[in-house]
Amino acid sequence: MRTIIGILLTCDPAVKQILLSMNEKHSFIIEDLDDHHLVIKADEEYRVRKELEAELEKNTYSLE
Repeated sequence: MRTIIGILLTCDPAVKQILLSMNEKHSFIIEDLDDHHLVIKADEEYRVRKELEAELEKNTYSLE
């Protein structure tokens, strides 16, 4: 028996799709619960948040 510590993420469906595509490169999702909730590995939280932030920044309109 193994224990995996997880963190519950609540997000909108668009962000969830980004997370699912990120999961294909580096597996961090433990369970896909519903349209707004995922359980991810606790030790991957920081990396996932940084990668998600960078991905969302790419999709943000800038006046520059």
